[in-house]
Amino acid sequence: MNSFLILILLLSYFVVLILISYLTSKNDSNQDFFKAGKQSPWYLVAFGMIGASLSGVTFISVPGWVDASQFSYFQVVLGYMVGYFVVAFVLLPVYYKLNLTSIYEYLFHRFGFVSHKTGAFFFFVSRVLGAAFRLYLVAIVLQQFIFDQWNIPFEITVIISISLIWIYTFRGGIKTIVWTDTLQTVFMITAVILSIYFITESLDWTFSEFLVSEELKAYSTIFNTDSILDKGYFLKSFFGGVFITICMTGLDQDMMQKNLSCKSLKDAQKNMLSFSIVLTLVTFLFLLLGALLFIYAKRNNIEIPLLDGQPKTDLLFPEIALNSGLGITLGITFILGLIAAAYSSADSALTSLTTSFCVDILDMSGKSEKAQKSIRKKTHIGMSLLLVLVIISFKYILNSNVIDSLLTVAGYTYGPLLGMFAFGIFTDYKIKDKFVWIVALASVITVFMLGKIPAVDLGGYVIGYELLPINGLLTFIGLILIRRK
Repeated sequence: MNSFLILILLLSYFVVLILISYLTSKNDSNQDFFKAGKQSPWYLVAFGMIGASLSGVTFISVPGWVDASQFSYFQVVLGYMVGYFVVAFVLLPVYYKLNLTSIYEYLFHRFGFVSHKTGAFFFFVSRVLGAAFRLYLVAIVLQQFIFDQWNIPFEITVIISISLIWIYTFRGGIKTIVWTDTLQTVFMITAVILSIYFITESLDWTFSEFLVSEELKAYSTIFNTDSILDKGYFLKSFFGGVFITICMTGLDQDMMQKNLSCKSLKDAQKNMLSFSIVLTLVTFLFLLLGALLFIYAKRNNIEIPLLDGQPKTDLLFPEIALNSGLGITLGITFILGLIAAAYSSADSALTSLTTSFCVDILDMSGKSEKAQKSIRKKTHIGMSLLLVLVIISFKYILNSNVIDSLLTVAGYTYGPLLGMFAFGIFTDYKIKDKFVWIVALASVITVFMLGKIPAVDLGGYVIGYELLPINGLLTFIGLILIRRK
């Protein structure tokens, strides 16, 4: 597919997003930027959250992971569904009762100043890394299939990507994002369905024939119940998925900010439950697409694309969609789906980072509306620059599958949030607030060291996503040790 055509698609897409931003951000108030005036329709929030949750990582990395892990990722997804129920019926009632702008304000109400700042700090690190992972994957695709042909450096590609996001979010914030995410989810789901259709057609299959084919069976094993020593063992993956959802959705300002823009708690809960069902179904479609990609590649002798001299399965989908001769319609579908997947998560991440930094770190509540707006806009620029730097650094340090890297990092950064919120909600203890940051840091260091222990020293046991609940448990125990008598 011609790189100039891809660029035209990219720019046209952003023209539409900027138009939506213009129509939704005429007020330009902090209330609209942070909470959308608490008038967001729950069904729009639910639908838009699908795109934000899936992101460019799911769009490219989940299909690219199928060859190595088959459908075992679906074990984690089943855990996600249970986690969404916990978010809907345990966490959302707490947030709505306190009428929070940032969910980390809860820690101030429950424990005190240091706990509030500690929670906000760990969210900040988590979301910067998470957003950077997602955007990095899209940036390398744009680089490989567009900008390399024009000898434009990767660093410029990243700057362009973040600048475009900044342009359509700097005024409307979450009010704009509720609407842009809805559009982006439409493009993403359409892209995966059409991609499956075009590839099955090229293989002379109907969709039903593909589902019963012997070639699919080679990739479609979901449940790993052979040995608890394996990283992908069912119970480890399932419960890891439960806690990943509780943390990366329920304890994440990015995802909760959309929910807090709904009119009522009941609407937010309807949003969460309907979203969880659709998300599970769509994720399964991505796994089917992954199997199709590898089947197609084998039949047509397509090699796994290289990145810095190493095979990169994350790039197989774009390689087939853009360079395998399946037609311009598939190429356009892929590009629109990829852009939608990437920016539906990145734009909300930029907004939530701005919100949390302004509310939790800078505590600008005592300032005038004009001063708050000035601080918000400067912070928005600062968060954009930070994302640029982190994404560029990933090019030189990241060498594994992005979805696996993202979930692994979550085990380190979200654990203290899990422990702090669990302790606050499920106990009545008061704590010595000034020591909370020590407990959180000690828990992360301990879990990081645990994750580095070779499997051979653990009798062959491979540590997986259970690092997240272990991290939360260690933080919980640490808070018990500093409780007030």
